[in-house]
Amino acid sequence: MTDKIFPIAPFNQIVNEHLPYNLDYNYIYQSSGLEKHVEKRHPECVEYLQYLPFIIAHPDYIGINPNESGTSFELVKVFDKNIQIGIKLDVKDDYLYVATLHSITNGKLQHGIENGRLKKI
Repeated sequence: MTDKIFPIAPFNQIVNEHLPYNLDYNYIYQSSGLEKHVEKRHPECVEYLQYLPFIIAHPDYIGINPNESGTSFELVKVFDKNIQIGIKLDVKDDYLYVATLHSITNGKLQHGIENGRLKKI
Protein backbone atom coordinates (compact mmCIF):
# COMPACT_ATOMS: atom_id res chain seq x y z
CA MET A 1 0.00 0.00 0.00
CA THR A 2 1.11 3.55 -0.55
CA ASP A 3 0.89 6.52 1.79
CA LYS A 4 -2.11 7.73 -0.25
CA ILE A 5 -4.24 4.91 1.15
CA PHE A 6 -5.67 5.19 4.65
CA PRO A 7 -8.14 3.17 6.76
CA ILE A 8 -11.61 4.67 7.02
CA ALA A 9 -13.65 1.96 8.75
CA PRO A 10 -13.36 -1.47 10.31
CA PHE A 11 -14.36 -4.29 7.99
CA ASN A 12 -18.00 -5.17 8.62
CA GLN A 13 -18.35 -8.96 9.02
CA ILE A 14 -21.96 -8.74 7.85
CA VAL A 15 -20.53 -8.89 4.32
CA ASN A 16 -19.60 -12.53 4.85
CA GLU A 17 -23.12 -13.33 6.06
CA HIS A 18 -24.85 -11.93 2.96
CA LEU A 19 -22.41 -12.57 0.12
CA PRO A 20 -20.57 -15.65 -1.16
CA TYR A 21 -17.28 -14.47 0.33
CA ASN A 22 -15.27 -15.33 3.38
CA LEU A 23 -13.23 -12.16 3.64
CA ASP A 24 -10.86 -11.73 6.54
CA TYR A 25 -9.79 -8.10 6.76
CA ASN A 26 -9.49 -5.64 9.61
CA TYR A 27 -10.20 -2.43 7.70
CA ILE A 28 -11.58 -0.93 4.55
CA TYR A 29 -9.36 1.75 3.06
CA GLN A 30 -9.84 4.92 1.06
CA SER A 31 -7.55 6.36 -1.56
CA SER A 32 -6.78 10.05 -1.47
CA GLY A 33 -8.06 10.04 -5.07
CA LEU A 34 -11.60 9.01 -4.10
CA GLU A 35 -12.58 12.55 -3.21
CA LYS A 36 -11.36 13.81 -6.61
CA HIS A 37 -13.24 10.98 -8.34
CA VAL A 38 -16.49 11.88 -6.57
CA GLU A 39 -16.02 15.62 -7.18
CA LYS A 40 -15.50 15.01 -10.91
CA ARG A 41 -17.93 12.15 -11.61
CA HIS A 42 -20.59 12.45 -8.88
CA PRO A 43 -20.46 16.04 -7.56
CA GLU A 44 -23.96 15.78 -6.07
CA CYS A 45 -22.55 13.22 -3.62
CA VAL A 46 -19.48 15.03 -2.24
CA GLU A 47 -21.28 15.76 1.02
CA TYR A 48 -21.68 11.99 1.64
CA LEU A 49 -17.94 11.28 1.70
CA GLN A 50 -17.93 12.13 5.40
CA TYR A 51 -20.44 9.30 5.98
CA LEU A 52 -18.33 6.48 4.52
CA PRO A 53 -17.54 4.93 7.93
CA PHE A 54 -21.24 5.09 8.86
CA ILE A 55 -22.35 3.54 5.54
CA ILE A 56 -19.83 0.70 5.95
CA ALA A 57 -20.92 0.07 9.55
CA HIS A 58 -24.68 0.39 8.93
CA PRO A 59 -25.64 -0.38 5.33
CA ASP A 60 -29.28 -0.82 4.40
CA TYR A 61 -28.58 -3.05 1.39
CA ILE A 62 -25.71 -5.17 0.13
CA GLY A 63 -25.03 -6.72 -3.24
CA ILE A 64 -22.61 -7.64 -5.98
CA ASN A 65 -22.29 -5.82 -9.29
CA PRO A 66 -22.39 -8.57 -11.93
CA ASN A 67 -20.42 -6.33 -14.32
CA GLU A 68 -17.39 -6.16 -11.98
CA SER A 69 -14.69 -8.77 -12.23
CA GLY A 70 -12.79 -9.89 -9.17
CA THR A 71 -13.87 -9.61 -5.56
CA SER A 72 -16.10 -6.61 -4.99
CA PHE A 73 -19.39 -5.66 -3.39
CA GLU A 74 -21.76 -2.73 -3.05
CA LEU A 75 -23.35 -1.18 0.01
CA VAL A 76 -26.36 1.13 -0.14
CA LYS A 77 -27.48 3.53 2.57
CA VAL A 78 -30.77 5.40 2.30
CA PHE A 79 -30.44 9.07 3.29
CA ASP A 80 -32.34 11.81 1.48
CA LYS A 81 -30.65 10.13 -1.51
CA ASN A 82 -29.81 6.47 -1.97
CA ILE A 83 -26.02 6.39 -1.64
CA GLN A 84 -24.17 3.42 -3.05
CA ILE A 85 -20.51 2.68 -2.46
CA GLY A 86 -18.45 0.16 -4.37
CA ILE A 87 -15.78 -1.73 -2.45
CA LYS A 88 -13.09 -3.72 -4.24
CA LEU A 89 -10.27 -6.01 -3.28
CA ASP A 90 -6.81 -4.90 -4.38
CA VAL A 91 -5.39 -8.31 -5.20
CA LYS A 92 -1.79 -7.14 -5.57
CA ASP A 93 -1.55 -5.52 -2.12
CA ASP A 94 -4.38 -7.53 -0.49
CA TYR A 95 -6.68 -4.88 0.96
CA LEU A 96 -10.28 -3.70 0.52
CA TYR A 97 -10.89 -0.14 -0.62
CA VAL A 98 -13.79 2.14 -1.52
CA ALA A 99 -13.66 2.50 -5.29
CA THR A 100 -16.64 4.79 -5.79
CA LEU A 101 -19.54 6.58 -4.11
CA HIS A 102 -22.60 7.73 -6.03
CA SER A 103 -26.36 8.07 -5.77
CA ILE A 104 -28.89 5.69 -7.29
CA THR A 105 -32.53 6.38 -8.02
CA ASN A 106 -35.39 4.83 -6.08
CA GLY A 107 -36.25 2.91 -9.25
CA LYS A 108 -32.76 1.44 -9.52
CA LEU A 109 -32.81 0.54 -5.84
CA GLN A 110 -36.20 -1.20 -6.20
CA HIS A 111 -35.06 -3.01 -9.36
CA GLY A 112 -31.95 -4.28 -7.54
CA ILE A 113 -34.09 -5.54 -4.67
CA GLU A 114 -36.65 -7.19 -6.97
CA ASN A 115 -34.06 -9.01 -9.10
CA GLY A 116 -32.10 -10.14 -6.03
CA ARG A 117 -28.96 -8.17 -6.78
CA LEU A 118 -29.42 -6.10 -3.60
CA LYS A 119 -30.36 -7.71 -0.30
CA LYS A 120 -31.86 -5.88 2.69
CA ILE A 121 -29.72 -6.03 5.78
